[in-house]
Amino acid sequence: MKTINTIADLRVALAYERKQGNRISFVPTMGNLHAGHMALVEHASQVSDCIVASVFVNPMQFSQNEDIDAYPRTLDADKKLLAERGVKYLLAPTAREMYPQGVSTQVQIPVLSNLYCGASRPGHFVGVATICAKLFNIVQPDIAVFGEKDFQQLTIIRQMVRDLCIPVEIIGVQTGRAEDGLALSSRNGYLSNEERQIAPVLYKTLQDAADKIKSGERNFAEVETAANQQLSEAGFKPDYFNVVNRETLDTASLNDKEIIILAAAQLGKARLIDNLFVDLQ
Repeated sequence: MKTINTIADLRVALAYERKQGNRISFVPTMGNLHAGHMALVEHASQVSDCIVASVFVNPMQFSQNEDIDAYPRTLDADKKLLAERGVKYLLAPTAREMYPQGVSTQVQIPVLSNLYCGASRPGHFVGVATICAKLFNIVQPDIAVFGEKDFQQLTIIRQMVRDLCIPVEIIGVQTGRAEDGLALSSRNGYLSNEERQIAPVLYKTLQDAADKIKSGERNFAEVETAANQQLSEAGFKPDYFNVVNRETLDTASLNDKEIIILAAAQLGKARLIDNLFVDLQ
């Protein structure tokens, strides 16, 4: 694997790959990699000839009350994991390389970006959309692979690609989980030992809500209220728990056949997010 720190050098390398007729996939990350990230790389290996990954802690994604300096950085370990799984190029740029003149141009998807996580973290998805647009322009991949754990983010990226006519196929990969059901996340490292024992309750609450809906419950507001109470009693501070349409992320209607339940809750220092599909067809 070749680690590249500049946009210009990566473009030279990928121009060679394209000349060879190689299909390029891209896995963007903020580092501190875990098994969930490796599942994305594994999927990328199945659909392309050349895998490009990036590790960049994007300052635009952090609000004023979030400490970007506290975000774990494990570049040496990340390099080892990526190299072992066949990544050919790692883009690891500095903030100055990505934003040489600061941030002037921004990408916004207003409606989707203001819901759920966007309501709790103002400006977060502007940062996500802007950096993804930049990275897609830099790498120009045939395919970009994202996890489904942050389903709102995945939906926003898909919307941006459609709206801006960016020629990249966006692939979502099923959320990786620990044996007890907890969604794999870099932020799980913020959990104390006691909190780590409580954390799987988030997924269990999603499962309980899904079971109610599959059993015929259509008062989604009651399902949401019961779930928030369940989380609070377990020790979480719920942010949101919403039953929504899988495509639009609007509040689910009685006619919807493909539903997704989105949830976020604070547990100690960790803000955990998760979701669960409910197929009613």
